[in-house]
Amino acid sequence: MKTYRISAIAPLLFLLLVQGCSGNIGADVLVVGGGTAGVPAAIEAAVNGCDVILVEAGGQLGGTMTTGGVSFPGLFHAHGKQIISGIGWDLVSECVRMDGGTMPDFTKPYGNNHPEHQILINPGLYAALAEEKCVQAGVNLRYYESPVKIRRCFGRWWVRLYGKGAFKTIRCREIIDATGNASAVALAGYERVRSEKPQPGSLIFELGGYDVDKLDFNVLDSLYAAAHSDGRLSRYDCYLPLRNLLTVHRGLSVSHVPGADSSTSEGHSESNIMGRSGMLRLLRVLKTFPGLENITVKSVQSEVAVRESWRIRGLYEVSLEDYVSGRVFDDALVYSFYPIDLHNDSGVLPQQLEKDRVATVPLRALIPEGSRHMTAAGRCISSDQLANSALRVQATCMATGQAAGAAAALAVIHKTTPAEVSLEELRDTLASHGSIRVTLP
Repeated sequence: MKTYRISAIAPLLFLLLVQGCSGNIGADVLVVGGGTAGVPAAIEAAVNGCDVILVEAGGQLGGTMTTGGVSFPGLFHAHGKQIISGIGWDLVSECVRMDGGTMPDFTKPYGNNHPEHQILINPGLYAALAEEKCVQAGVNLRYYESPVKIRRCFGRWWVRLYGKGAFKTIRCREIIDATGNASAVALAGYERVRSEKPQPGSLIFELGGYDVDKLDFNVLDSLYAAAHSDGRLSRYDCYLPLRNLLTVHRGLSVSHVPGADSSTSEGHSESNIMGRSGMLRLLRVLKTFPGLENITVKSVQSEVAVRESWRIRGLYEVSLEDYVSGRVFDDALVYSFYPIDLHNDSGVLPQQLEKDRVATVPLRALIPEGSRHMTAAGRCISSDQLANSALRVQATCMATGQAAGAAAALAVIHKTTPAEVSLEELRDTLASHGSIRVTLP
């Protein structure tokens, strides 16, 4: 009697299972996650002629820039020169124009104040524009869906999605993980890593209802310090000095949510609860201060913005030394420029890059070790914690998303893998869609 190992028949059993779903949908490329990296990834793959599906667990695109409220993307320029452009830059630029906003003066040196080169955008408008561009490119958008199982069978990925009211199955050739948590990579069976102590997240909210000209900050600073000393306030509730919060930041609060994690529903729920609890605690204490009796919350994001969770174990891990030295990899696809920006319990003290140093991101950092038809983009690319603290920001996420989209598309076109596509053709493809080509040594 012939016997079979369970591991050998598991793909067939999975295939039989998904055939019974309420509908199977074919595509060339599946992008999981419609955030900062996922949008450029999907558009890039689509404009290269691929049939693209983008699944997003929420109800709008943009991720951290929109739902998370970090609506000031950067950095697209370094040392007075633009180093990141392409699909993400075009979206940001159009959003600023439509909203009647202005760009920073990118020729002006910012010294240690890098936020001067970050771009203020209208998050709701950005989400709508991103959606419009995806639809125009032919991307099939599927909101309120998440993958629950991913298997490779008969030369295709079979991805079982759970959404509102039904299961669906996507059959595709390439997957791009733009979840920020390497969730699709993990479901496909590849390794991911995380730091022993990930950076805290932040709940973004804005305070109003006060007249800064009528505030006595000598008194307020003393009361604020006392509230921290006696436990009424936590150092996480707002790590800014009170006068900075109410003046320089104009009430835009910067809190810390320790251990913030969006990779599971339990972790994300706990993070949101902690963030909103801290907001209420801060509000109640400030209302007892003279001149702040009428302070209120003008706006608050629906969820905590997460800085760090899981990253892929890639074919290459970008190190801190790689980043700060401005190493130009043989397979470099895009530039990245941002200070080393590790948040901790005390706040954040950015480490600026030396003059004329600009980092690059290699193709190998986008490819999970052991995979053949999967790429990752955004903050979950392969990098150590300190390098990732800079690579995780929006401009770089947009650039790696577009790079992953091009690599996946060329893999489909040439019936190969993202790791094996021609680097020259990949760079030419990115440049043809606005991306700035890395100058090799």
